[in-house]
Amino acid sequence: MLKGSMTALVTPFKGDEIDLVTLRKLVDWQIEQGSHALVPVGTTGESPTLTHEEHEAIVAETVNAAAGRVPVIAGAGSNNTVEALRHMRHAEKVGAEAALVVTPYYNKPTQEGLYAHFATLHDSCELPIVIYNIPPRSVVDMKPKTMGKLAKLPRIIGVKDATGDLARVSQQRISCGEAFLQISGEDATAHGFNAQGGVGCISVTANVAPALCSELQVACMAGDYAEALRIQDRLMPLHQAIFTEPGLVGVKFAMSEIGLCSEEVRLPLTPLSDGTKELVRRALQHAGFLN
Repeated sequence: MLKGSMTALVTPFKGDEIDLVTLRKLVDWQIEQGSHALVPVGTTGESPTLTHEEHEAIVAETVNAAAGRVPVIAGAGSNNTVEALRHMRHAEKVGAEAALVVTPYYNKPTQEGLYAHFATLHDSCELPIVIYNIPPRSVVDMKPKTMGKLAKLPRIIGVKDATGDLARVSQQRISCGEAFLQISGEDATAHGFNAQGGVGCISVTANVAPALCSELQVACMAGDYAEALRIQDRLMPLHQAIFTEPGLVGVKFAMSEIGLCSEEVRLPLTPLSDGTKELVRRALQHAGFLN
């Protein structure tokens, strides 16, 4: 079962090219630090600005580097059902354990359209699917009733919930059943999400603080919410600083500050402002990563 701290991996760049050497090092480090799964080429992996060939290379490299030590949940979403199916079939071919499929963005499908999109992907590929529901980015919100219908399909196994609405966890337990995996997509509320019935977090902050994010999730799984809250207090300034501007830009800068990878991002994203850089540095100090 997918659970615990699952890192939404950044895509490192070197100049205009993806940096697969650094990616392999990050995969090894993430696993050594206790991450329970890896999620390449999601939004944090800058999927909107990758070519199909780059997307596929990153998924394959992540699977190869992980070498079965932890599950790989491959980003495979698109607002084009045919394109999403291409990504899913490639992820299945190279050995990913599951696909993370975002609700189609920009073209704003109805609830019926959302169901048809995911049902088509389910019926056309054997890879298990985690629905990614993130209304602030996709401008559509998959309602618990629709998710409940999809949960009846055997390979629709869970949701990455980035609605920010903790009541959704209880609502989705009713509509989807207790076995349906509910995974937080928001670092700042992951502690509370688990208390409502979640089983983990697909985390941006875990790129720079994998051990702490893992320890928080392990404490939650053990029912020790007091210990998890102590860790959350240590991480909260970092969560907030990273997301002051787009989160992948913030976390790449944080990673560069402790020597993990370059802070390079692709346009239309731009480097952090000086003020936000200082917020990130102070948060890294609060968490114990910088003196």
